[in-house]
Amino acid sequence: MNKFIKHTGKTAPLYQSNIDTDQIIPKQFLKRIERTGYGEFLFYDWRFNADGGEKSDFVLNDPKYRNASVLLAGANFGCGSSREHAPWSLTDYGFHAVIAPSFADIFYNNSLKNGLLPIVLSEENVAGLARKSQTSENYELTIDLETRTVFDNQNFRASFEIDEFRRYCLLNGLDDIGLTLQNEAKISEYENLKRKSHGFASL
Repeated sequence: MNKFIKHTGKTAPLYQSNIDTDQIIPKQFLKRIERTGYGEFLFYDWRFNADGGEKSDFVLNDPKYRNASVLLAGANFGCGSSREHAPWSLTDYGFHAVIAPSFADIFYNNSLKNGLLPIVLSEENVAGLARKSQTSENYELTIDLETRTVFDNQNFRASFEIDEFRRYCLLNGLDDIGLTLQNEAKISEYENLKRKSHGFASL
């Protein structure tokens, strides 16, 4: 998992409430066994027509928001099923963070474990950021995880809260596997002792 320390990126406004995981990544694309390759299917039913052509009225198909890496969303983002594929598809598409007034709990925790930073700001702040994203050309936000702040070059600045353990993991690029591997020497030592106690030679 890549480290998340500080990120500056273009924003995309998808400011509507209750965007569920079946819209983020529809169920027909969950058969893949890899954790990559889901970005092309992100918001598939909203992005594409039945013939596979892009819907011109969807925000991510607007050239203005191409290569956006910060998503501005409405309340209760990520509700629905518990699929980890939702944050996988967002990060694979190129998003580093989602800013919303609230998140579904399971999506929020899945995101933190998979390198996607979910940021809770007030409804007023998120609505204001969405308006700026719509009216300003190449509107960008900077997210500083060390100071827990979000800011732009138009005098906006806000702080956000995050669990200190999860913040540590993101700053150091540690997913659950990475956390386990931090204890690799102790695990190897234990395994060697276990082998010896059963009469097996150390590898």
